[in-house]
Amino acid sequence: MSSIMNHRLECVRRSFAAVVLASVLLAPGAVAQSSPAAAPASQDAKMKWFRDAKYGLLITWGLYAIPAGEWKGKLIGGPGEDIMSFAHIPVKEYEQLASGFHPAAFNAEEWAQFAEDIGTKYIVITAKQSDGFAMFRSAASKFNVYDATPFHRDPLKELADACAKHKIRLGFSYSLAPDWHEPNAPGNTWDFGPDAPRDVDAYLRAKAEPQVRELLTQYGPVALMAFETSPAIDAAWDRRFMEIMHSLQPAALIDRRLGSSADYTFMSEGRAPAAVTQGGWEASATMNHTWGYRKDDNTWKSTEDLTFALVDAVSKGGNYLLNLGPTAEGVIPQPSRSMMSSLGRWLKTNGEAVYGAGPTAFGDELAGNQWRCTTKPGKLFIHLFEWPSNFEVSKVKPQVTKAYLLAVPTEPMKFVQRGDHVTVSLPDKPPLEYELSPRLNPKLMTLGQGEHVHTVLVLETRSN
Repeated sequence: MSSIMNHRLECVRRSFAAVVLASVLLAPGAVAQSSPAAAPASQDAKMKWFRDAKYGLLITWGLYAIPAGEWKGKLIGGPGEDIMSFAHIPVKEYEQLASGFHPAAFNAEEWAQFAEDIGTKYIVITAKQSDGFAMFRSAASKFNVYDATPFHRDPLKELADACAKHKIRLGFSYSLAPDWHEPNAPGNTWDFGPDAPRDVDAYLRAKAEPQVRELLTQYGPVALMAFETSPAIDAAWDRRFMEIMHSLQPAALIDRRLGSSADYTFMSEGRAPAAVTQGGWEASATMNHTWGYRKDDNTWKSTEDLTFALVDAVSKGGNYLLNLGPTAEGVIPQPSRSMMSSLGRWLKTNGEAVYGAGPTAFGDELAGNQWRCTTKPGKLFIHLFEWPSNFEVSKVKPQVTKAYLLAVPTEPMKFVQRGDHVTVSLPDKPPLEYELSPRLNPKLMTLGQGEHVHTVLVLETRSN
């Protein structure tokens, strides 16, 4: 009888503990984080979401948004996020920026909704940049957004919750090195001297490893980790971080800066391949000339430039990671918002030719910028960036059965196929999303002005 009573008491105790735990997790201000994703069955399974996503959003945000390219009344060259290095700002002076960091306009829900609206499928946000400042609450270093600023919130945790709600995958960028805040880390020669003795292992043990573990255990499923690193970090440490990743977030992707055996390649702006390249990779790009916000950089790319870069990456087998740098107040600059929104509207019409699409079936067109090709089974998507009177292409191996513009599939176009050569008759000018005033020249209209030119030609095919 006593054993039965003991069993019942144990059940009551466990039930009470479960209720207490649930009340803590669901208390106001508490954040419910789901568990890491399970280990995929294969490398192909692990990479599938990344290969299908094609378009990601990089958010570069930190203390450097306060000076925004200016220090002590002087504009400083270089990207906004690197002002500490370019201006040789002493650590003690740079630390003082934290007391003025209070991004009252930051709203994680709005950022996640924006990412969804513009058509991106994943977000990568800077968890720690080279300045050593953590944009999350960290027990490993008080130099973080929660403990060192009057903001006293964890924006990464808020963003993780918002991304989960909007079904957008979230990844982190983390600088193992440089870390200009730490005397034992590589990078800061103006404060600590170029020949100062450094115990890099001590820095990695005390700060970098604990912070990476925090990111992997406190923010739910992590889509990927992009690590900035340095030759000063021993290869054994690279392997250790990969082991930590595999242990704590087995489904998370690792970029190959941490080692050639990692999952995908992160390519800085201007380093995208010239031809179709196998293996997971993403081409990253700024919208002007800086990653972190600079108040003086107004050399914005056009939406046409961004559209071409996205399609170009997909046509070569990769992804496109487009950066935005919010202000110190947590505001997305209006030019970024406008152009990304326009690209998002284009994707609502033409997304079938991007998401989950394969690389070009040809290759010769990659030498120029007139057109690009993306593919899916039974379909060739021809993205026309210069409108010809007729579109002609050779080396079309399957039989073409139908031609039409992706935006208006109910209006077939005339075409002729002779052997592997196909000619499609096009209208004199590309059709627009809606009619323009006769006074406006459609050749002068841009995507940024809201006039979406329908220029994705679809060739439906079947095998001979």
